[in-house]
Amino acid sequence: MKYRKLTGQSPAVSEIGMGTWQLGSNSGWKDLSDKESIELVREALELGVNFFDTAPNYGLGSSEERLGKALEKTDRSQVVINTKFGHTDFGSLNYDAGYIRESLEGSLRRLRTEYVDSLILHNPPHAILDGRQSEHYEILEKLKEEGKIRAYGASLDTYEEMKLFMETTGGEVVEAFFNILHQDTARAFEIAKEKEMGIIVKIPLDSGWLTGKYDANSTFQGIRERWSREDIATRARLVSQLNELIGKDRDLSQTALSFCLAYDAVSTVIPGSISTAQLRKNVEDANVHLPDRLKMDMENFYESEVKKLNLPW
Repeated sequence: MKYRKLTGQSPAVSEIGMGTWQLGSNSGWKDLSDKESIELVREALELGVNFFDTAPNYGLGSSEERLGKALEKTDRSQVVINTKFGHTDFGSLNYDAGYIRESLEGSLRRLRTEYVDSLILHNPPHAILDGRQSEHYEILEKLKEEGKIRAYGASLDTYEEMKLFMETTGGEVVEAFFNILHQDTARAFEIAKEKEMGIIVKIPLDSGWLTGKYDANSTFQGIRERWSREDIATRARLVSQLNELIGKDRDLSQTALSFCLAYDAVSTVIPGSISTAQLRKNVEDANVHLPDRLKMDMENFYESEVKKLNLPW
């Protein structure tokens, strides 16, 4: 496992981190038991993963609880935990600045820790991103002073959101929606480097499409029901084109993770995994170098074939 800088206050983080939505009970994925969830986290630790991303709404608090149990006996100073604010542990949205402290205290209790390495605004309304107008950042700075958080940031989906947040706040972390089929946020990577901000890449496998396991005939349940038949046909066509582009000797999911890690602005990538086999593959895939030529081909593919489509999440 290789490690990269996230913030100045945290240890270097593993290139492959662990998203923990799937740890929550009734998460919409395979429903893992307490035992299975804890074993998955401990397997990640054995593989060198030290970055864990969670949120209060994942399994209505149960993801944080299970992660806290799994990490309880580890050296806290060597583990990096990122949680969020805005989506509550009882299923509603609450971005009110006055709720930040209450939300964080609940997360700390469930995670069995005295601090989190970063607390990020969970896809907040656009108005909150402007630090010149929002009262949220004064509270976040106060929580830093108290030692309850080491850094703060935001989970964002577009270049414009990232640019506004990075240029008007003291945030040090952005969780960015970025993968081969969604490259808009990459336009903000240079700003992040200039400001020495860490970037966590979310949805690097495009909710499973970049694993190659879906095609035009695939059907979906739960959160993935959001895709229309037209959306599914479009993504299937793009994945087929990508497979032709990378060639038969390369694995699509491996290429997708390597593509994200080919950007030195990226600190860590958090693919989902619901089994130790998936987890091990993600870690192994991070060690495969992406040739510069292929990276450029992926960028050109996005510009010529994907960008104009405005693919929905």
